[in-house]
Amino acid sequence: MAFSGACSSNPTEPTEQSAIVDVAAKVAQAAAAVTGQDAPIADDYEKGHYVGFDTHTYPGTAVMRTWKETPGSPYSWVGYYLPSPCHADKSWLGKRDTLQKMGWGLAIIYVGQQTWSKTPRKLSLSQLNALRRRTACSTDLISADEGTRNADDAVARATSEGFADSVVIFLDIERMEKIPPAMRDYYRAWAARMLADGTYRPGIYAHQHNAQQVFDDVRDVFRAAGDTTTPRMWVAGGKGFDVGRAPQDVGFAFAGVWQGVIDIARSVAEVRLPVDLNVASWASPSGTATQ
Repeated sequence: MAFSGACSSNPTEPTEQSAIVDVAAKVAQAAAAVTGQDAPIADDYEKGHYVGFDTHTYPGTAVMRTWKETPGSPYSWVGYYLPSPCHADKSWLGKRDTLQKMGWGLAIIYVGQQTWSKTPRKLSLSQLNALRRRTACSTDLISADEGTRNADDAVARATSEGFADSVVIFLDIERMEKIPPAMRDYYRAWAARMLADGTYRPGIYAHQHNAQQVFDDVRDVFRAAGDTTTPRMWVAGGKGFDVGRAPQDVGFAFAGVWQGVIDIARSVAEVRLPVDLNVASWASPSGTATQ
């Protein structure tokens, strides 16, 4: 995910309008072949490749309209950040209706607790409460209890934004060299609470390095809850990314979204943004295009 407004340049990345038009043609061709997009949750992942982007701060309504309505723009969906423990920015709040009326598909993002290559410490209840009074984002808060708390928060925030029932909220847990047991407890509890509540569906944003273990863990949570559907997984990293490829080309059959380029400058109609580039199996990764 793009946690800052900064971007790094890459001279090998195409920026010409002709490249955008070419990508759009490929996406349109693929979209015409994909069916079943009206299903709230698809058990099978079509070999679609719907191009989307995410960026830390809301770019502004005029910019979003330009990026959506300019002929040849390849983008069909955008990441929608809810305020969350490790994403305090509130600039996306109140924009759901505006974006959906423009025709944007959405991927709802809840940036959960992160390890930042650290191991969560075991703190007493009084220490945890003191820590929560100081900050919402800390490796030391990672636990099953925190996962439950954050799930409830995600549901409340999505509800206040007017999201329809059954859409998917992606919990962002980022890359870890090794997943600490407390983090496994955290995201499993988050998924379990979301399923138990039933208002929305849990999805996970994870790095390629951890994707298989995270998927296996979350699938087990689904099965324990009597849910036989496939958890939606947004996988970051991997080699050979191209917006014309399918998400599963990251190397996992369960990948529904692939984020392959981060913090890159892109332009549509000479309107430039720092973005992370993604391809998804759905025109609206959190649900249907109408949601």
